[in-house]
Amino acid sequence: MNVPPFSPPSTPALQRLIERAMASAGGWLGFDRFMALALYAPGLGYYSRQDRFIGTDPTRSDFVTAPTLGPWFGRTLAQPVRQALAHTGGDTVWEFGAGTGDLALQLLDHLGDAVQRYTIIELSGTLRERQQATLHAHAHKVQWLSEWPDVVDGVVVGNEVIDAMPVQLLQRRQGQWHERGVVAAAPGAECAWAWQDRPCTNQPPMDIDGEHDYLTEVHPQAEAFVHSLAERMLRSQRPGVVILVDYGFPESEYYHPQRHMGTVMCHRAHRADSDPLSDVGLKDITAHVNFTGLALAAQDAGLQVLGYTSQANYLLNCGILPLLGGLSVAQRHTALTLVHEHEMGELFKVLVLGSGPAWTPIGFEHGDRTHAL
Repeated sequence: MNVPPFSPPSTPALQRLIERAMASAGGWLGFDRFMALALYAPGLGYYSRQDRFIGTDPTRSDFVTAPTLGPWFGRTLAQPVRQALAHTGGDTVWEFGAGTGDLALQLLDHLGDAVQRYTIIELSGTLRERQQATLHAHAHKVQWLSEWPDVVDGVVVGNEVIDAMPVQLLQRRQGQWHERGVVAAAPGAECAWAWQDRPCTNQPPMDIDGEHDYLTEVHPQAEAFVHSLAERMLRSQRPGVVILVDYGFPESEYYHPQRHMGTVMCHRAHRADSDPLSDVGLKDITAHVNFTGLALAAQDAGLQVLGYTSQANYLLNCGILPLLGGLSVAQRHTALTLVHEHEMGELFKVLVLGSGPAWTPIGFEHGDRTHAL
């Protein structure tokens, strides 16, 4: 694959950082720690790069997100956010990992005075700068944080946030479970890193039929994120709502016996590969979301599961189709990728959580799949 012209030629400083972390850990790093450094090492990880890795142009970006396809995702999402704000009696929206800032802009444009404060929690200084430029017209409403506040109230939005959280890799081989980690490759190897598995007692949250070798992920960091969010929402005097949109499956599909190669994927120049040990720091690393795990973590922490469905069902229930009238053929084709089953419509799911008594938000009147979690 040709290296995109915007990418730096190498990441020697990141490699040295990983080498030091590996040496401190005795020569072996769990994949979750390796993934965290590859993506988030300050000034060195993938999300600290100074180029535009989110967008539609493969010569200038690595992947797209729903808000970067056009205004239709954010305009549609504004309807359930407006309803949730009314339900909570507040005027505050929180967004975790706001990417380009396009979703925040679309929500702020369409929610108007219903939102008086929009808080973005963003770890990447590079992305924060881009968001500030995108949101300059709403600068009086927007603030940025780089760490958790004591209290989170109002409505929380997270679009493609969970999939970028580090995961642990588990490998079943000859009936024994191992944790998969990373070590330095042998001298002269083409890649700097190699896999090494260690026997462990950790296992996936459900039994996997069969005796075949099986590679998968578990998501302690994502579940810890939900616990932390719930803890801060429950400190508020008002009810809160969390809207999470990401690609993934319920547990029964996630750990299906035929899904024996796991879900970790990398994205660069709009091409996908399954080798996170190559071009470290130069490409995105993600894993699909186990929505059952998130829902159980939320319930364990005191939140209600208010609904779960496909992105297609959610957007259709929230009124996306009337927004597409009058579009050109090309615009309509792009917009419909959000709901087409073979595009983003089925792979992406929406999970809505809430503090306080259960209620049915817009988006789940038809096709709610909470029973499948």
